[in-house]
Amino acid sequence: MATQGNTQAIDLRQLLSPSNIRQLAAPILLLLVLSMMVLPLPAFVLDVFFTFNLALSMMVLLVGMYTRKPLDFSVFPTVLLVTTLLRLSLNVASTRIVLLEGHTGPDAAGKVIEAFGHFLVGGNTAVGIVVFVILTIINFVVITKGAGRIAEVGARFTLDAMPGKQMAIDADLNAGLIDEKEAKRRRAEIAQESDFYGAMDGASKFVRGDAVAGILILVINIIGGLIVGVVQHNMPMGEALENYTLLTIGDGLVAQLPALIISVAAGLVVSRVGEDETDIGGQVVNQLFTNPIVLVLTAGILGLLGLIPGMPNLVFLLLAGGLAYLAWHMNKKQALAREEEPVLKPAAAAAPVESQEASWSDVTPVDVLGLEVGYRLIPMVDKGQDGELLRRIRGLRKKFAQEIGFLASPVHIRDNLELKPNAYRITLKGVEIGSGEAYPGQFMAINPGRVVGQLPGTPTKDPAFGLPAVWVDAGMREQAHALGYTVVDASTVVATHLNHVILSHAADLLGRQEAQALLDHIAKESPKLVEDLVPKTLPLHILQRTLQHLLEEGINIRDMRSIVEALAEHAPRTQEPLELAARVRVALGRAIVQQLFPGGADMQVIALDPGLERVLQHAMQSGGPEGGAIEPGLADTLLREAAAAAQKQEDLGLPAVLLVPNNLRWLLARFLRRAVPSMKVIAHAEVPESRMIRVTAVIGG
Repeated sequence: MATQGNTQAIDLRQLLSPSNIRQLAAPILLLLVLSMMVLPLPAFVLDVFFTFNLALSMMVLLVGMYTRKPLDFSVFPTVLLVTTLLRLSLNVASTRIVLLEGHTGPDAAGKVIEAFGHFLVGGNTAVGIVVFVILTIINFVVITKGAGRIAEVGARFTLDAMPGKQMAIDADLNAGLIDEKEAKRRRAEIAQESDFYGAMDGASKFVRGDAVAGILILVINIIGGLIVGVVQHNMPMGEALENYTLLTIGDGLVAQLPALIISVAAGLVVSRVGEDETDIGGQVVNQLFTNPIVLVLTAGILGLLGLIPGMPNLVFLLLAGGLAYLAWHMNKKQALAREEEPVLKPAAAAAPVESQEASWSDVTPVDVLGLEVGYRLIPMVDKGQDGELLRRIRGLRKKFAQEIGFLASPVHIRDNLELKPNAYRITLKGVEIGSGEAYPGQFMAINPGRVVGQLPGTPTKDPAFGLPAVWVDAGMREQAHALGYTVVDASTVVATHLNHVILSHAADLLGRQEAQALLDHIAKESPKLVEDLVPKTLPLHILQRTLQHLLEEGINIRDMRSIVEALAEHAPRTQEPLELAARVRVALGRAIVQQLFPGGADMQVIALDPGLERVLQHAMQSGGPEGGAIEPGLADTLLREAAAAAQKQEDLGLPAVLLVPNNLRWLLARFLRRAVPSMKVIAHAEVPESRMIRVTAVIGG
């Protein structure tokens, strides 16, 4: 029991903490506002709420005046809505009490309404109605309409200026004037500014509706009060008209005055021009009353008008004298400021201002891997918006390291306004190696070759593998699945393309730094093995180039222990990367064959005709270790038959593998790599003795 009591005490303390109370303030206020429309309130409680409404409106006005830029008061549209709802709730509550208790006297609805009905309009119903209508017209026709128009135009021009501002931010970022964090802050501020003006445009409609509702409530309350007073309480017509009209006018004025103040605050906020660190009051004083010439001319005109007989001479002359004194004071102040300015020596004044010298910090390295996106794809890669593509890229990099055997450089992501809004571009060391388009919110339906129908949408091609596809809306996803399409979202499209490009350029991603990091990683488990190889036997750049040869042919380098052992064995006899790569392939033969033919099944391969082998060996011997020249006619025939054989193997569901003698493997692998990319070329020495070979096709036969 004690433990339960302590838990309840802890929960109560947490509930009453300042942060929780601050979070509960707004819901409690809204609950009170809504309850006023249903529950009857005493006259004193109405006085408290009317006074609070007036104080709240003055606070909003003062905050608006001291705002230095519109976004400093970004919550203003919400405040506008809440204060409008508060006034309408008070109107409903006061109407209820006026109609129920209005026959008892002018103080039936509280002292605040009585004061506004008697003191402000002198107890005269006609004057009260005129004053109320004038205030409503000023609020509805002049202030609210103007503020709404300013907000509408501001939202439109802010939206139109967004691309230019984004380009300016990118230019400053590329020039090194700002960093990535500042660029993100500025972009967020631009988007927030557009949202603010759009919200203000909509929120101003609430105030205009409030003004119309005030007039209707006035008319309804006067008519309803007459009916209640004369019919239900048997009051004389004149007495009923006076009582209910004064109460209704006081109620209307006590609601319309805060509404007018809120509307003025809205106009001040949206009409704020300039981004300096001066509030509105400071701007008015600095720009209107600091020019002595303007003040002197105004004082002179008022003085001349004050000398004309029949004019209010005293008022004109007093104001002219005040403006003349202000002009003299400002002129004297500016003269003192000029005298206090430091005088520069002629030599110092003539000395040219030297610009900062260029330094090595101005030279920015090129990103090894880059992804540039159009502005509509920014949410996919924005960390603040929990971009799905960011998580996928992190997973791709981890998967690449696990499958290929080394850690590639991070993918540097940035937006590029020169691209189409939905376009993206993949770069390797600043050079484009892939591009495409993605449409967030839509799905790409890829045709794998066996679909049973067509889909409406935007035709395209899968950027990774070139398959025909179509972009469809989210509602078509299930239908696309039913028709046999492979359906993926926009993030998956970009991630798959990026993964395909990275795997295709794995050799280019293995730089000197990555090779050294790979050796350091292996040295943690086998320090002696690495120490004996690099740099004692084999230079780092030879090791790097050897590994690149393996990666170019799709051989992963996860088994670095076997690779290092093979290099340590053969490096004393040769330093040629191609020869070393061939020796390493033999050491990795079991893994190479296992990758092509999983399990222990027979190897169904393509072979060369013996006559063609002899011709190619002759060409190999005449061309040196890096390959010879094949006669054009023979080359064309070889490519055509190789492509046909590869297609036949794929139709049978088998990998296209060409088995050749050891000395021909590199020549044919390089020759067929681009023309028949699906064909893998392996040497006889790479096949383990335990595997059975069955030839399914012969090239050149």
